[in-house]
Amino acid sequence: MNKELQTAIKASLEAGKVIMQVYDTAFDVEIKDDKSPLTEADKKANDVINSFLIPTGIPIISEENKQTDYNVRKTWKTCWIVDPVDGTKEFIKRNGEFTVNIALVTSGKPVLGAIYVPAVRTIYFADVNKNEAFKADLDDHETTLEVLEKLAEPLKPKNDNSDRIEVVGSRSHMNQDTLDFVESLKKDGKEVEIVSKGSSLKFCLVAEGNADVYPRYAPTMEWDTAAGQAICNAVGLQVISKETNKPLKYNKENLLNSYFLVSK
Repeated sequence: MNKELQTAIKASLEAGKVIMQVYDTAFDVEIKDDKSPLTEADKKANDVINSFLIPTGIPIISEENKQTDYNVRKTWKTCWIVDPVDGTKEFIKRNGEFTVNIALVTSGKPVLGAIYVPAVRTIYFADVNKNEAFKADLDDHETTLEVLEKLAEPLKPKNDNSDRIEVVGSRSHMNQDTLDFVESLKKDGKEVEIVSKGSSLKFCLVAEGNADVYPRYAPTMEWDTAAGQAICNAVGLQVISKETNKPLKYNKENLLNSYFLVSK
């Protein structure tokens, strides 16, 4: 397994452990300047992840780090992109649908990704250059890489052309544009079922064949999508910007993503 991918996996598991320690307490919720929620879990997980990634010498873009000026960032060929707790709203609701997202990006493209779901101890990870993505259900957060690799099962997206389409919808962001997309499929004679999930698990649903397509007509940041895009790209799925009609790019001057579509 790629050395950086090993680091990302170890960091995500260790972050998952501290996240669940907070999850099991009466934690406080702060509201950040952008109106998004923040908990002690976000901060502690970020510290843990930084402790793994900083020694690699590769610069880091994390939701919870102070952002480096673009005049510096634009010189980076490779960087980590991190969301210590993706789906903080789901964390606060205590529904388990939150993740740790860690991706390695080179020349604007995700090349490695790890998504850990600490509430159920499930990890997804991918090496895009090898066209390999896997899922493993773990017994605990301290599972070794050796055991993890034995438990890992390859991800395979759907390969059928049936008239029934499963569309991934958001728990928190279902909006009119998404509903319009669903209606357009129905007009094409498709039977549509909405599959709801929080956080980057929406990418994983498509990558593992539990949904066909994920339309995102709501704001996301690069750290919300980089690891999910790596996992999808590794199994042949595309994550296409509705603005450029090209794959989402990373380490942009503006870290806000355009709307996008995940599909074959």
